[in-house]
Amino acid sequence: MSVLSLLVYAFVASFTPGPNNIMSLYFANQFGLKHTFRFCVGVGIGFFILLSIANYFTVALNTVFPQVEYIMKLFGCLYLLYLAFKIMKSKLGKEQQFNSRYNNMKSGAMLQFINPKGTVYAITVTATFVAPFYHHYLSQFLFVILLAVIGFLGTFSWSLFGSLFKKWIAQYQKVFNITMALLLVYTAATILFH
Repeated sequence: MSVLSLLVYAFVASFTPGPNNIMSLYFANQFGLKHTFRFCVGVGIGFFILLSIANYFTVALNTVFPQVEYIMKLFGCLYLLYLAFKIMKSKLGKEQQFNSRYNNMKSGAMLQFINPKGTVYAITVTATFVAPFYHHYLSQFLFVILLAVIGFLGTFSWSLFGSLFKKWIAQYQKVFNITMALLLVYTAATILFH
């Protein structure tokens, strides 16, 4: 197994648009980088747990996965559409207070368990690149940590972008919200029809 292939796959999956990255960009734009950091840490923790489960139960998940995949995709896509609707309709002021309830560590962690992109990635990366080649638990654990850190960095980079361009985005808030909502709809569609 090529570690380079693993890293390329991990970086591409972690830095491309998905629920974690889009939500962190949105939260950082609305509430700032400092307040969004908790969400990003929650994403990292939740993703670490998800990767651990996927790694240690790869065989069982591969057996069960075909039956569970459609339900997981459907539930995840419905949630993404709900998030898209909330973002598209959100305005500064009262609505911002509602949205801030989800900008926390717990929400970031819980999002991982209904995030189809993250779940499929966790199963794929551990089943393809980790479990078949590294049989010692310590080696697998170190790869899980590495992959979780890469996932955190991907999410944090999107929140950094949202924070850095806050003034510009504020100027075009409606366009920004619609764009973020459409990205979530696109993400849901690609997950459901892939």
